[in-house]
Amino acid sequence: MQIISIVSGLPPAIDGVGDYALNLARQLRKDFAINTHFIVGNPKWVGADEIEGFSVSKVNDRTVSTLLSLLNKNSAPSTILLHYVCYGYALRGCPFWLINGLQRWRNAKSDRSLVTMFHETYAFGPPWTSAFWLSQVQKYLLARLAQISDRALTSKQGYAKIISQLSLGKQTQIPALAVFSNVGEPEQPPPLVERPRQLVVFGAASTRRRVYQKSLAALEHTCQELLIEEIWDIGPATGLEIAKINGVPVIALGEKTPVEISKILSSSIVGFFNYDIDYLAKSGVFAAYCAHRLLSVGISSSNLQADGLQAGKHYCLADDLTQSLSLTAGQAIADNAYTWYHNHNLAIQAKVFVGQITRNP
Repeated sequence: MQIISIVSGLPPAIDGVGDYALNLARQLRKDFAINTHFIVGNPKWVGADEIEGFSVSKVNDRTVSTLLSLLNKNSAPSTILLHYVCYGYALRGCPFWLINGLQRWRNAKSDRSLVTMFHETYAFGPPWTSAFWLSQVQKYLLARLAQISDRALTSKQGYAKIISQLSLGKQTQIPALAVFSNVGEPEQPPPLVERPRQLVVFGAASTRRRVYQKSLAALEHTCQELLIEEIWDIGPATGLEIAKINGVPVIALGEKTPVEISKILSSSIVGFFNYDIDYLAKSGVFAAYCAHRLLSVGISSSNLQADGLQAGKHYCLADDLTQSLSLTAGQAIADNAYTWYHNHNLAIQAKVFVGQITRNP
């Protein structure tokens, strides 16, 4: 079986959703002999026309006609898996060309099937931001996509509720699968006590800048409590020059391959983050920390418990510690997170996607 997967980007571009889609395609091919043809919905993307045996096309412009020409090319598959991120397909997050094109493609033949993985819904923001003014348009497009999709999946339980409501009864059962690690899932990560006293700050430049600029005291506290000897910074340059934090050396490693990142995570004890707690389920960085059995430490931004995650059980809040943090307590938290992660790891998610893809329209 072959399917078309529409994505916002693929390697070599840094694109978390593209990495997710590529990892999923690998697993679908390995476990279920499902092959994927990728269509990149970004004219500015630069890459090969084949990645790891997967053929790749790109829209040269974001128009309905261009999309339809790619979807209807030769003996094209009758199933599309769309990875939806509104800002990934339009500068202001309103991809009319994509929704209009998919609606025309879907309605042209009765045997066609559109399965959508909603990686996000629509933007929110204060009145002085574009997100505020475009929110209703994005919501309208989201509703249309939910209604024309045959099946839907998402990464967050809160998103599933929104999508179900906007679908007007079309989507009643939406699997909510917290994202998997894009940098591997080691089979037996060693216990923390066997690892060097390293702390990792991993992710996009903006999220790592937020760690150093907004949660420095919490980071210092974590290093002090767990006797951290080195901070390893992984990702694109932040533009910050930080040699030490409270006497602990900061080693800027830059961008690394997934295999290299996996080795670093497996030999560290703490993964630090500054990320909205309500959205941890859709954080690839948090997924990577959990998959590698690290102690994830962040800062408090919410009292909500979402997607089966709980502060003090699956992760720590460095600015909300009532007692000193030991490696023994940290191991219990890392183990809980590791168990939580493997309830929805890549192999399990591939099974869920196959169930959605192979159902009749």
